[in-house]
Amino acid sequence: MVVDVLLANSSVLRFILWLPAIVVAVGLVGAVGILLGRAFMATVRESGHPRWIWAGLAGLIAAVFVLTWLGVSLPKE
Repeated sequence: MVVDVLLANSSVLRFILWLPAIVVAVGLVGAVGILLGRAFMATVRESGHPRWIWAGLAGLIAAVFVLTWLGVSLPKE
């Protein structure tokens, strides 16, 4: 009655309806992250120069951070 009217006009109902999709999406993203992380770690272990891989990854992250901090953006088509 009153609760139905309150829920129909609030965002709580919308959140409750989207909750299963959010849970599934978070689970899928987590599973893909774990899969890619394990594959990356296996590649690092099997490579002949794991320090070079870690240094390159750190350099890439540092470059993205610095360019973002400086306000550089990609050109738009």
